Amino acid sequence: MTPVLDISHLGINFGGLQALDDFNVQVRNREIVGLIGPNGAGKTTVFNLLTNVYRPSKGGICLTGENTLGKTTHEITRNGIARTFQNIRLFKSLSVLDNVKIGLHNSMSYSLFSAWLRLPSYWEEEAAATKLGRELLAVFDMEELSDALAGSLPYGAQRRLEIVRALATNPKVLLLDEPAAGMNPSETAELMRTIHDVRDKFDVAIILIEHDMSLVMGMCERILVLNYGLIIAQGTPDEIKNNPLVVEAYLGQQRGE
Repeated sequence: MTPVLDISHLGINFGGLQALDDFNVQVRNREIVGLIGPNGAGKTTVFNLLTNVYRPSKGGICLTGENTLGKTTHEITRNGIARTFQNIRLFKSLSVLDNVKIGLHNSMSYSLFSAWLRLPSYWEEEAAATKLGRELLAVFDMEELSDALAGSLPYGAQRRLEIVRALATNPKVLLLDEPAAGMNPSETAELMRTIHDVRDKFDVAIILIEHDMSLVMGMCERILVLNYGLIIAQGTPDEIKNNPLVVEAYLGQQRGE
């Protein structure tokens, strides 16, 4: 199967520091891939490179066969890579629905002139976006919260809303940066169901960074382990948890906490 995302020999230097080196992975459609490792290993750097927040020092990134290097962040979003963040980045003073509609901007084409004069094209596209936004929220049992302020939601609901907003961009690959951070066990269990639903209902590949090993081992089909900017292992959950290099570099620390 042709990979939806093909990353080859990706690397970046910050001054004299090699933050990531020779990162290679192919991700298939509907695959859930975990990216784990100690703090500072380079995990979020990978996401920043995939979304062109950082420009790589070397290597290539292809999304459905198209090179993304040199594209702007919004062009990459339009082409099919969306992400969430370790620290929730919602527009907390806007409604839940408006946050989702912001994610729909790629599908809206009316001009500033049309919006200013409130022409029919403006109202038609706004009505369509509102309908689609409510449908997306309904998938996550959040439609009744449409008019609530995003900042008033419980923590777990804010996490789900950020995922809904990312899905509104119609991605082929969804990047989740520590989606379970700050969650209690029941919220984490709900998140696991949500991620599986996202993969199945929206037909996307998912790459997630996470420190909660029960979540990673319980839902990822493949796991990559980073340490000091290098992939030290990759494989199935069983292969990873029994890999002595991984135990020494990371899992041993987790078990000792």
